Amino acid sequence: MKTKIIFICLFILALSIKGNAKPLINNDSICGDSIIEFSKKHVGTKYKYASINPEKGFDCSGFVYYVFNHFQKKVPRSSIEYKEAGTTIHPDSFKVGDIIVFRGTNANNRNPGHVGIIISNYGNELTFIHSSSNKKHSGIKVSSFNDSPYYRKRFIKIVRLMPVY
Repeated sequence: MKTKIIFICLFILALSIKGNAKPLINNDSICGDSIIEFSKKHVGTKYKYASINPEKGFDCSGFVYYVFNHFQKKVPRSSIEYKEAGTTIHPDSFKVGDIIVFRGTNANNRNPGHVGIIISNYGNELTFIHSSSNKKHSGIKVSSFNDSPYYRKRFIKIVRLMPVY
């Protein structure tokens, strides 16, 4: 069964590369490898507040929105909306495609203010891709949760919006 799922995922990925089809199995799930590949194409894109345009840049929730919209999936456009979105996942059960939610930079505000897409599976180091507004290293980048006390301190939760295989 696992081999069949991997084959289907690779087949759809090949179609998307050759025929520009969106790698999509059904209305409920997305191929995790496709999320990783598509999102990583944007590493280095600059940060731009309130933008979902890859030519101008992305804010954090704009980037998440853009990636999932590519796969025809509706997700919240604003990080604050992740307060109530999806199903909360225990941190030791994360998967590729889950959304990691953080407080913003204002330590007094406990509401979501930053989001990213997890691009690793449990058992591996938790890594996520996001659009950072950090003055020195802004834009789309991959970060390690474990290596960053800054993000661990701001962590709120992990949410799953749809199945990813």
